[in-house]
Amino acid sequence: MLPYFRACFGNPSSAHEHGVRARTAVELARGEVARLLGAEPDEIVFTSGGTEATNQAIKGAAFATPERAGQQVVISAVEHPATQEAARFVERLGFKRVVVDVDRHGVIDLAALERALRAPTLLVSVMHANNETGSLQPIAEIAKLARERRVLVHVDAAQSAGKIAVDVAALGADLLTLAGHKMYAPKGVGALYVRDGVRLEPFVHGASQESGRRAGTENVPYIVALGEACRIARATLPENSARMRRLRDRLWAHLEAGLRGRVVLNGHPERRLPNTLNVSFIGHVGSELLAAIPEIAASTGSACHEGQVSTSPVLAAMRLDPAVARGAVRLTVGRSTTEAEVDRAAALLVGRASR
Repeated sequence: MLPYFRACFGNPSSAHEHGVRARTAVELARGEVARLLGAEPDEIVFTSGGTEATNQAIKGAAFATPERAGQQVVISAVEHPATQEAARFVERLGFKRVVVDVDRHGVIDLAALERALRAPTLLVSVMHANNETGSLQPIAEIAKLARERRVLVHVDAAQSAGKIAVDVAALGADLLTLAGHKMYAPKGVGALYVRDGVRLEPFVHGASQESGRRAGTENVPYIVALGEACRIARATLPENSARMRRLRDRLWAHLEAGLRGRVVLNGHPERRLPNTLNVSFIGHVGSELLAAIPEIAASTGSACHEGQVSTSPVLAAMRLDPAVARGAVRLTVGRSTTEAEVDRAAALLVGRASR
């Protein structure tokens, strides 16, 4: 990123030398994002992050549809707030928002989805991997059901891209969200894949940047960083995915052995992200447990406010026992995580949860 803050500072829309250099950098980055996703460069739109990309997909498709009465937008019960709130917004435009249930592993009920799609539907929006549990959704099967009814498919791949293979053709995606900071690019940059031929109303109106699909001067340093992050992810994906899976499983083995029945796994036991481990510590509140172990940077599925414990909507949608859900903690490993760090984290968690 640094040269594009200091030396190559031109506006990509300018015709002079500085602008041409910036434009070249943006297009090289666009190519790297496309290669990671198995897309064409002109199908990539740069955004300010995953939330904007998802909003652009759902709202853009809705605004581009003149006949709205009776049309549905279908989502799963475990979607990210960006998807949930965008779907709620398009209800105000005349669409019907339909939420499809998931099973105890957080995986969408395909039979229920098939029934939902019998009514006129504009779009199905489902995340590739859940941001809390890591459970993977059967996107190809979802896309097949949608394709039979000429329904658009938006995939939120913010969590999965860079950790597992994400190929837009194999998934059957018409639209796909990418978030830079989930794959080691900076916070504040992302991308939306838009399959050639899919009509979206621009989310930001103005000049002709991003082929008229998102106005505003491009954030060149961040776009360059996203392109480099995608290049690194594509080059190292099989090795890093396998390594993270080994570390995640090592962490789970330590917790299971140390707590003997007082810790349970949340999410699908096999079909989930290689880096994500969502577990519940029985008899504990996740937020309180982590607050007592500041050495561990993790997130929880519960929070305590004025003596009341609120649990994660994702775990609630999975119909997890509230007593189990309140003890949930999401632990993740990354490219630089070591075995020693995993072992220390497990020891700290076991020690505190045993009290």
